[in-house]
Amino acid sequence: MAESLFPVTEYRRRVATLQAHMHNADMAAVLLTLPADVFYITGVLTRFWESPARPWFVVVPAVGDPIAVIPSIGEFLMRQHWVKDVRTWNAPDPEDDGVSLLAQTLKEVLPKRGRLGVPMGIETHVRMPMADYQRLENALAPRSVVDATEVVQRTREVKSEAEIDKIRTACHIAAAAFDRVAEFAKAGVPLDQVFRSFQMALLDEGADWVSYLAGAAGQGGYGDVISPASGTPLVAGDVLMLDTGAVKDGYFCDFDRNFAVSQVSRETQRVHEALFAATETALSDIRPGMRACDVHQLMCDDLMARGVTPGAGRLGHGLGLTLTEWPSFTPLDQTVLRAGMVLTLEPSGHVDETRLLVHEENLVLRDTGAELLSPRAASQLPRLE
Repeated sequence: MAESLFPVTEYRRRVATLQAHMHNADMAAVLLTLPADVFYITGVLTRFWESPARPWFVVVPAVGDPIAVIPSIGEFLMRQHWVKDVRTWNAPDPEDDGVSLLAQTLKEVLPKRGRLGVPMGIETHVRMPMADYQRLENALAPRSVVDATEVVQRTREVKSEAEIDKIRTACHIAAAAFDRVAEFAKAGVPLDQVFRSFQMALLDEGADWVSYLAGAAGQGGYGDVISPASGTPLVAGDVLMLDTGAVKDGYFCDFDRNFAVSQVSRETQRVHEALFAATETALSDIRPGMRACDVHQLMCDDLMARGVTPGAGRLGHGLGLTLTEWPSFTPLDQTVLRAGMVLTLEPSGHVDETRLLVHEENLVLRDTGAELLSPRAASQLPRLE
């Protein structure tokens, strides 16, 4: 067996936890199709999933080991890992792209009236053509298909120490790249060049790839944080923000840093200090048993007490195998926080009606509170001269 990112005992623990949740939900099997879920259960990590042409399936029965039902091109890689039952077809097949093989496999582990769990809720999708999914449901009748979102999310949201170490490593890589921003970002340098240089720094510091890089630059703040970088040069008075989802061993970091180009206004510095303070409050007060919405309210109250209007949307989220995971720190998310969750705190605040600042850190929630995974940002905006 080729060297794996984790020992086999780690994967068996994950499967046992998932099967315990399946038992409580009366599911005879769960079907996983998303790359993150396939990686989580099997240990197979590949950029080949960027191609939408071939679906991959993992079947987790109520008892026993998972079964991989995958395109033949993935067989060699899958067999280097711990899953022994690997079934393949030559893909892509426009007539039957694994549907018959998957249906046959599921019938082996599902009783005639058994319940198959498929994640259907928030932050999920089924990675196969809709027509093929309908064919699969018809082939499995009278077996029923039910929502497995909760059983999968409750399993994945609590990270093992081995997973936490991977995320911590990704955070340290990003922190080292952030420390180099002054080498390539200053007045006169186009924003798109800063983006390219920052990605190169991330790779140079040890990231496997950079799945996500967002940011912005504007006088005293910025209007949004998701637009592609333009060729507009940085100018004195701009705030530069870089936000990265760099990946190491399949696990993400996700935090940002803000920089003042040459100078910073008093109001911008005030908002930045308020965001720093609201994050400090959340880091101090967050505990298992709180709800996601409670953390959102905590940060909003702190910002408003400091005279800063919070930004709209969520103010943080889960983190791990994907850039963003559940829960979301919003007024609507009732998810109860548990020790072992890896989370981001991401308060944002308005400088004025058109400009804002965003401040983000990564943490693991322990029984006693927060443990930072990202090195803490400075309370004062660092300057790029």
